Amino acid sequence: MNPQGALPASTTLATIELLAVVASAVFGILLACRKQLDPVGVVAVALAAAFGGGTLRDLFLGRRPLFWITHDHYAAIVLVLALFGALVPGFIRRFERHLAVPDALGLALFSLTGAAFAVEAGTSLLIAAILAVITGTFGGVIADVICNEIPALFRSGPLQATCAFAGAWVYLGALRLETPPNLALLLGFVGIVGFRLAALKWNLRLPTASLDP
Repeated sequence: MNPQGALPASTTLATIELLAVVASAVFGILLACRKQLDPVGVVAVALAAAFGGGTLRDLFLGRRPLFWITHDHYAAIVLVLALFGALVPGFIRRFERHLAVPDALGLALFSLTGAAFAVEAGTSLLIAAILAVITGTFGGVIADVICNEIPALFRSGPLQATCAFAGAWVYLGALRLETPPNLALLLGFVGIVGFRLAALKWNLRLPTASLDP
């Protein structure tokens, strides 16, 4: 279902997407610096974190060209941020304890673009919510793989995908109730960021699957 006239303006979505790219790139830079990678590694992880989820979203929805090719300044911004982070790691290290903030912001912003573009493409609300999760989380999955880690998304840890899924439904539900699109985005954003920060603060997590008795 595509609620006509219930979507944000394209400029609004482009702004949100840019903020998502920056937040996710910062998260990737901090992750790479924590792993003590060289500048090439920092750039690779930052690009993966910033573009991975959105690339999958565009591929699934048949959007061409990919969003970071259409907006080539995204790549330039990530490259500059990554090189700065790699060459001035001491400055970046000051923000390591605040890693949860760009993590939560990137998760929320990218998840909402995933949901919004899916609705625009005419998918069902369930598919839109699933694409929100993919868009919001799979950049981090790819970044973790590059860093030779089991992706944090798949390990027992504070809720992440669940936060994106729940927040996407806040946004989609608001659209169904004919809430103004920008207000619906704000509600979804607050929902995802709030859920994620609460999960980190109180260590909220799902039970671990195990075959052991």
